[in-house]
Amino acid sequence: MSDTGAPARRPYRVGYAPGAYDLFHIGHLNILRHARSQCDYLVAGVVSDEMAELAKGRRPMIPLVERLEIVRSVKYVDAAFVETVPDKVETWKQVRFDVIFKGDDWRGTPKGDKLEKDFAAHGVDVVYFPYTVHTSSTQLRRALDALAGPAPAPGQVTGERR
Repeated sequence: MSDTGAPARRPYRVGYAPGAYDLFHIGHLNILRHARSQCDYLVAGVVSDEMAELAKGRRPMIPLVERLEIVRSVKYVDAAFVETVPDKVETWKQVRFDVIFKGDDWRGTPKGDKLEKDFAAHGVDVVYFPYTVHTSSTQLRRALDALAGPAPAPGQVTGERR
């Protein structure tokens, strides 16, 4: 609350927090929580299965409809948007946000620099939040793959009893 008793105004009106949100974990929750604290209305962009495969070389483990429902159910998220194009400016043309939130693993990288340059032309800020180093979907996926062990080759005997 402000001194006048009115709700305090956040720095931004509409924020956008894109991600695959695969194997939802505390890092995802942290980004959404921090993003919501900076804007009046938060849209979470959930990358489609095809877009995730294009960006990361593999499809998410959790299908899009389930990831969308998970993210939509987070109390910090006002709306969820399915992201189907790689160009974030194209997404901005549909969503019209004032700020885009990214993990600070993007800061100072060619893709982060491009994002900042592209959005500066539209008056959109890029705000970075600390990347949760100790937890990531990639690390969780590697752990699950290690637990599962190597897949048997076609025709290989697996040792199962019939």
